[in-house]
Amino acid sequence: MYTFYPYFTNDGSVGLFSPEADDIYHSTYGALSEALEKFVLPMELSEFIKKNNQIKILDICYGIGYNSKTFLDFFIKNFLLKNNTTAAIGSDNISLKNTNKKSSNFNIYIKAIDTDKTLAYLSPFIVTGKKFFRSNKLSFHDERVEKFLNKKNVISNENSPREKIKYLFSNRTKKSVINNGKFLGSRNPKISPVTNIIFLLEIINSHPEFLTDVNINHILTDKKYKEFLARDIAALFNFKRNQGYKYTLLRRLIVCLHNIYYNHLSISYKKALKCLKLCDFNFDLKICDARNAIIEDKNTYNFVFLDAFTPAKCPALWTLDFFKLLYDRIDEDGIILTYSNSASVRKAFLESGFYVGKIYNESESKFIGTIASKNKSLIKNELSQYDLGLLNTKAGIVYRDKNLNASNEAIIAYHKSEVETSDLESSSSYIKKSGRKHNV
Repeated sequence: MYTFYPYFTNDGSVGLFSPEADDIYHSTYGALSEALEKFVLPMELSEFIKKNNQIKILDICYGIGYNSKTFLDFFIKNFLLKNNTTAAIGSDNISLKNTNKKSSNFNIYIKAIDTDKTLAYLSPFIVTGKKFFRSNKLSFHDERVEKFLNKKNVISNENSPREKIKYLFSNRTKKSVINNGKFLGSRNPKISPVTNIIFLLEIINSHPEFLTDVNINHILTDKKYKEFLARDIAALFNFKRNQGYKYTLLRRLIVCLHNIYYNHLSISYKKALKCLKLCDFNFDLKICDARNAIIEDKNTYNFVFLDAFTPAKCPALWTLDFFKLLYDRIDEDGIILTYSNSASVRKAFLESGFYVGKIYNESESKFIGTIASKNKSLIKNELSQYDLGLLNTKAGIVYRDKNLNASNEAIIAYHKSEVETSDLESSSSYIKKSGRKHNV
């Protein structure tokens, strides 16, 4: 049976632990905040929507869906439903023209790719904005999760592991997300039930086997996971699953689910249907190796969310050869966004033909990721001379996967041999020679 390893991050959203990699998928800083700050805000949607009536997104390593869901949630709140489909972002007022007419709807297409079917299926149920410590009890306990999270925090050894975890969860960020002087988020950002319902309906429509998936049923009904999952969305899932049953002994259960659905979800469900009418939304979920999916894909995209696991452990989606493949899947004015600041990743983007820059977080006053584009004018924060110098050290040696089918282990081994035999300066020597620390 599938085992789920959730924990709460500092903004009240759920992060995941990977026992295979002995690492976490989401930093303790805040899983949802990172999705907003590293992927959605850098898209600069107000400018994009002025010039376009459709958007195409490629979400690589969809996971539990934070990047795609944060984008759609942001779009719905700021562009689709606010003030009758008019939204104010910064100093600009953006109107979705004639959104009441089917022929002129704003079109959104998201292709999401992941190898973990269960995580992708769980995405509509993940709770956000959770004010978790209302009691001293934690519903979920796993020593591997706690051990890893405790490594990331300097806490007195006098504290028990459970007290350390409580300290971590209660130490929430107090900074708000600011963009163009406008308030866009809080210390406990949330994904609206409307957005989760839309993703739930889209997954059910395209993957009907989702309704009978044994692993999903197990996780949704396991009490130890209840704090991490939205029970009202789970009730809607069960209602949809049981709609097809005839009049049987399940009647009482179905009636119960029916009441839950109408009492707690009717308003959100109606809003979700309204959004789908105002906006042509197509969500294409692929459960497979992203390399194969993109080789077969002939579409081009406006935005790529590259949220693959750390290059040092899982480099298959960070190679020079994979980036060359992405170059052919990006529109001329398209951009790739990633959390990674790795010198090897930036060097691979450059060698693939992209212009490369850094993602700047205004609320934190620091650089938090990397942006790549075919259009130089879209790079607002270019790499510094220090950054470029670092790319020419051993740290900038790229990962390679010539046939786009090598295992992570094989890619790591080949990269290690290249580094060991290289005559390039070491990154440590370069950093020491620079004489000061740099925010890259």
